[in-house]
Amino acid sequence: MATTLNVMAVASTLTIGELAERSGVATSTLRYYDRLGLIPAARSSGNQRRYPRSALRRVSFVRVAQRVGVSLDEIASALATLPNDRTPTKADWERLSRRWHQRLDERIAMLERLRERLTGCIGCGCLSLRTCRLYNPDDELAASGTGPRRVLGTDDDDHEA
Repeated sequence: MATTLNVMAVASTLTIGELAERSGVATSTLRYYDRLGLIPAARSSGNQRRYPRSALRRVSFVRVAQRVGVSLDEIASALATLPNDRTPTKADWERLSRRWHQRLDERIAMLERLRERLTGCIGCGCLSLRTCRLYNPDDELAASGTGPRRVLGTDDDDHEA
């Protein structure tokens, strides 16, 4: 729920247009982030959205995280760990970063596997079952689970033909 700001507080905040200009994010997207609770907003006496300057860092975090494939739900969970009553400090961001470290390492490893294996597999026309990374005789990888087992990193390299 948005709060109403006094005149002094309004001067130290950003309008939605200013936040959009500074962050490079459309006002419609900022409204969406606001609705999702990703960025805090208050209302002026004229009922205009006002954002604390610290919202710039949150918007930047959202943009970068989305760009590397992190879902808005994951982003919201991470941002929920930051304080709402004050501007997050470096220590607050470091705590968030530590919680994400393993998740980001796993994502990086998956992207590297995808990069290495995708080039040789999709539309290559190699017609060589000896070297094909997708070859899965008798669906032997089904025992490992569903989906692209080799790209997800859950396969055993001994299964490869």
